[in-house]
Amino acid sequence: MSDVQVLLTTAAAVLVVVLLVVRLQVNPVVSLVVGAVGLGLATGQGVEGTLGTVTGGFGSIMAEVGLLIGFGVLMGAMLDELGAIRRLVAALLRVFGPQRLPYTFGLALATVLQSIFIDVMLVISAPLARRVAPHIGPAGTARMATAIAIGLETGIVLVVPGIGALALAGLLGVPLGQMLLLGVAVTVPTVVVSVAIMSAVLRRTWDPARDEQPVEVPAAVAAGSPAGSPAAPTAPGGAAGDATGDLTGDAPAPGREPRLLLLFAPLLAALVLIASGALAEVAGLEHPVVLLLSDPVVALLLGVLGTSAVGRATAGRERVVCAVGRGFAESGQILLLTGVGGSLAATVEAAGLGDVLGQYFSAGTSGALAGLVLVWAIAAVLHVAVGSVTISAITAAGVLAPVVPTLGLAPVLVALAAGAGSLFLVHVTSNTFWLLQSLLGQTTRGTLKTCSLGVSVASVVALGFVLLLALVL
Repeated sequence: MSDVQVLLTTAAAVLVVVLLVVRLQVNPVVSLVVGAVGLGLATGQGVEGTLGTVTGGFGSIMAEVGLLIGFGVLMGAMLDELGAIRRLVAALLRVFGPQRLPYTFGLALATVLQSIFIDVMLVISAPLARRVAPHIGPAGTARMATAIAIGLETGIVLVVPGIGALALAGLLGVPLGQMLLLGVAVTVPTVVVSVAIMSAVLRRTWDPARDEQPVEVPAAVAAGSPAGSPAAPTAPGGAAGDATGDLTGDAPAPGREPRLLLLFAPLLAALVLIASGALAEVAGLEHPVVLLLSDPVVALLLGVLGTSAVGRATAGRERVVCAVGRGFAESGQILLLTGVGGSLAATVEAAGLGDVLGQYFSAGTSGALAGLVLVWAIAAVLHVAVGSVTISAITAAGVLAPVVPTLGLAPVLVALAAGAGSLFLVHVTSNTFWLLQSLLGQTTRGTLKTCSLGVSVASVVALGFVLLLALVL
């Protein structure tokens, strides 16, 4: 096939996927498989070759990140069941005060709590956000809504063990330790700068009369709230401030909940082990024990075992078993979606798109930066069309994975650029948009300001930091 035919055929396959998801409401997993099979057949790979590529791509990405995604989801489900998320939010309020809460809350969501499902985090965090909003100052509700949206969405696609970040790393062959360190390096300043920009904008543009409405929690959301996640953000004793003792105070009295640091210790230890692996690689340290413990699968497995042990000791076996069962149920579609993203990537590579696009970008600085902007733009367009941050990031990575070797770029930069692009313009096709509207008492007009504009600002800011990284790596 000619270069033009390859480009047009690949674009048509992606368009078919988008139309199936958006117009016909076909499940994204099925849609991506249809797109991959159609592309393989249309580019002359034959029936046998196409099916072999689709299944091989699925198996390859599952070997890379299947266990990691499962372990991350299990830890998140157990922490939710143990009430750790609710207590962390209350502790942040007590320690940092309401004025700094938008920043600290956004950073916590983006860097520590990204293994928790967005819908669950919204149900847990929204009541506190509403409660503290009057103490933050002008546009308090809007600033908290923006911080929540920015923190949740950036963490999911840029920071390990966020589901989108794991999928991007697997599809693009990025070591997880490297993805963790550079993802945090991009995410932290992105959240701070974006929240600061939006705080300034919202102070001038927020109109409570037109942008806010009484809070009405949807019955479906209320009914689906996970066990152990009460709407009220208070710690056991009644006051939100009581949670700070969990961080630095004396041992809990009998009958009180365990220290918050104890609940999060296994997850934090797992992230430290993964990061240490990347640092050991840079330092040239190849000790077998270090290599074993810093391996992402082993590190997250230890995190799961540690969280389970803490949960059994503090909350009982039954609650831990319940949380694990819920985690397995929730991870099913995520694993399938990630796997078929690998199928699409393998089919695109076999079609020769990498060779076609690679010739348009030189290995020099300008070509590299242009390549990252292209990655960002493709993910942004896909997100606007599909309405899912995770799906658009995975699809963009699948399309662009074959191009990475020809760009002369570190694969981690391509992963971060795709993640940044997938954040652009969260809008009315997103479940996050409507949950933020209802749980935080915003009108559609207000949610367009806080969620759509706020996360779009974060998308552009994140791209800027990724381009800065490209100049030094």
